[in-house]
Amino acid sequence: MKVTREATSLTEVTLKIEMDSADEEPFLGRSYRRVVGRLRVPGFRPGKAPRAIVERYVGRTGLLQEALEFMVPETLDRVIKDESLKAYSQPQVDMVEMEPVSFRAVVPLEPVVDLGNYRGIHLAKDPVAVTDIQVDEVIEQFRTESAPWEPVTRPVQFGDLLNLDVAGTIAGESVLSDEGVDYIPRQDSLLPVPGFPIHLEGMTEGQEKEFSLAVPPDYARQEYAGKECHFRVKVRSIKEKKLAALDDEFAKGVGEGYASLEALRTQVRERLTTEGESMAARRFEEQSLQEVMKTASVQASAILFQQELDMMREERQRSLRNQRIDMDTYLSIMGKTEEEYTEQLRPQAEERLRRHLVLQKLAQEEGIQVSPEEVQAEVDTLASSSGAQEQAMRRALAASSAQESVRSSVQVRKVLLRLVDMVQQEKQSGDLAAGAPA
Repeated sequence: MKVTREATSLTEVTLKIEMDSADEEPFLGRSYRRVVGRLRVPGFRPGKAPRAIVERYVGRTGLLQEALEFMVPETLDRVIKDESLKAYSQPQVDMVEMEPVSFRAVVPLEPVVDLGNYRGIHLAKDPVAVTDIQVDEVIEQFRTESAPWEPVTRPVQFGDLLNLDVAGTIAGESVLSDEGVDYIPRQDSLLPVPGFPIHLEGMTEGQEKEFSLAVPPDYARQEYAGKECHFRVKVRSIKEKKLAALDDEFAKGVGEGYASLEALRTQVRERLTTEGESMAARRFEEQSLQEVMKTASVQASAILFQQELDMMREERQRSLRNQRIDMDTYLSIMGKTEEEYTEQLRPQAEERLRRHLVLQKLAQEEGIQVSPEEVQAEVDTLASSSGAQEQAMRRALAASSAQESVRSSVQVRKVLLRLVDMVQQEKQSGDLAAGAPA
């Protein structure tokens, strides 16, 4: 077997591997044993025909084609080991010749990541302040959600609950026909088309009205995009929310009940503060990581970026399948070709890979590891939060791939916590140093 290094860089090595008949023979023998078991040769019991007879039936090329499935990866694994290489991910393989077998493999090596002076990053977290207006908005939402709908005799206002008969036609073709449908007109609503709710404002119960609106050019159903839709609407009924008085009695009916309106306001403020602090923590983590990304340089094989792109496409396809939508339909709705969609994903894939590699390097530099006990604790948390699906979740998380995903998730969390602690501590220590007497 002849192995040639055709190209070498910091992030990948290209190998050309040329096999001879002696290299191929063990694999052809295995191929024969696989083929003979399913081949029916007159005069021989299943699986008993000699190799020479089998070769006459399928040809040497047929045996070779069967053998490629394991010949190429096993040979490549051996060559990588002999060449003292360490593949970071699955190599990219292209066949050169069939007889004798010759193929080219691009082996991605470990990416080169330089974090720069990340320990010199200084950041301060923004304080969290909850205003009276925010508290009032939440309490007003409680009032609105708990209020019953009651009939009114006045004209339609935005936010009312209407019962409508609606018909819509485009170029004489019926595209919408609903009777007795409930609809809440909101000024910024885009359904069924932009501007529709505005024409309802001021109508009265029993009134009928006709009007036309342009369908947006980016409408999901392209055959209607840019055309004019003629609507015929009848208002059957109008209802509004009957809001309760904002007093202690109202507070007693919210959730499990509060002793007073002031007690409700205190609880809302505390909840908003907790949520705000949690969101601020996530934002600060992201800000800290983005600052590291600015100082870091990442060199990686193009194969890794392509694999990340392929993974993102597969994730999107799985998500669409769960919604019972195929990729062709999705692309039609988006108004994009396959190539345009792929190019749209490419920057996201590149950013996601860079982020992953920077986080890995941070974990390495800071000596952050995840113990089996930490993985199990995370599994227990995920499973216990699954309710009736706890046992099914535990079975799913028992797979090695799932365990690795959990381990990676825990490690990322630990890295971000360490990073946040580091940039804050260094900021504080820098401030103290600046204020120290000479």
